[in-house]
Amino acid sequence: MRKRILAAAGALALAALAPFATPATARTEAPVQAAAAPMAVAPYLYEGWGSPPNPAEVMNATGVRWFTLAFVLSNGTCNPQWDGQRALTGGVDGSAISTIRGGGGDVVPSFGGYSGNKLEQSCTSASALAGAYQKVINAFSFKAIDIDIEADAYSNATVQQRTVDALKTIRANNPSIKIYVTIGTGQSGPDTSLINRAASSGFAADAWTIMPFDFGGAGQNMGTLTTKAAEGLKNALKSAYGYSDDTAYRHSGISSMNGVTDQSETVTVADFTTILNYANSHHLARLTFWSVNRDRPCGSGGADSCSGVSQSNWDYTKVFAKYAG
Repeated sequence: MRKRILAAAGALALAALAPFATPATARTEAPVQAAAAPMAVAPYLYEGWGSPPNPAEVMNATGVRWFTLAFVLSNGTCNPQWDGQRALTGGVDGSAISTIRGGGGDVVPSFGGYSGNKLEQSCTSASALAGAYQKVINAFSFKAIDIDIEADAYSNATVQQRTVDALKTIRANNPSIKIYVTIGTGQSGPDTSLINRAASSGFAADAWTIMPFDFGGAGQNMGTLTTKAAEGLKNALKSAYGYSDDTAYRHSGISSMNGVTDQSETVTVADFTTILNYANSHHLARLTFWSVNRDRPCGSGGADSCSGVSQSNWDYTKVFAKYAG
């Protein structure tokens, strides 16, 4: 699963790739005009570290208009804050939202992630958790939310049920909002415990999004492995909800990782094209990646601010910006 803060050894290993990376250069060609660049295409942007890029620059260069802003966490109680320490409004996160909206885009806040204190655990009831989610929604009138449930939060059945019940409340109180649930996966598809629990409880996400990396793919074709895992997700949704193939695909999503992953897998720009073609063929509900902070060559800095592969700025974002929905 996604390790948002790499171990120092991993960061140093990627930094060692810097001499082989293409230096960042100014882009002189006209900005890419995305075919759709819908809400579905919202690469993760993290203001906590990784030399956060100016989202306006990314928008102008790629045509992407939406970003998934990470991460809303607990401050130790059932109180949502960016990274569990920065106020919801104002600051770097609020500034990023203003910039994105000023450029005609919008933001999906992401709750959870791999590290930190999770609201799903700090809030001791479904109603309290729903209240925390709602506080964030209300702060910016968000149109979509992402629940990125990983690690100990995912593995706890009580926390799973609390999350499902809270999301049912959010759905009832915000009928037009899009709810994305992001989970880890194996090469053949995800663990189905949360999906089955949600289906049994009467909750359906707009997209169940898998993270097809950090799953033993080193030395293998990550584009092919990603589509294999996505087929497993589709089959899990068919089984849990009784969906047709087409409906299951349209409730599926992929959240990849660009470049060298935490487990030394390499997701190339060509792999992103494979993933894009798969998404276009099946009309997936979500197509994103961790992260736009890393969508740059390694001239300097660690793995949180570059991909570890030879590329130009925003190459990965430009591929997914072509998604037609």
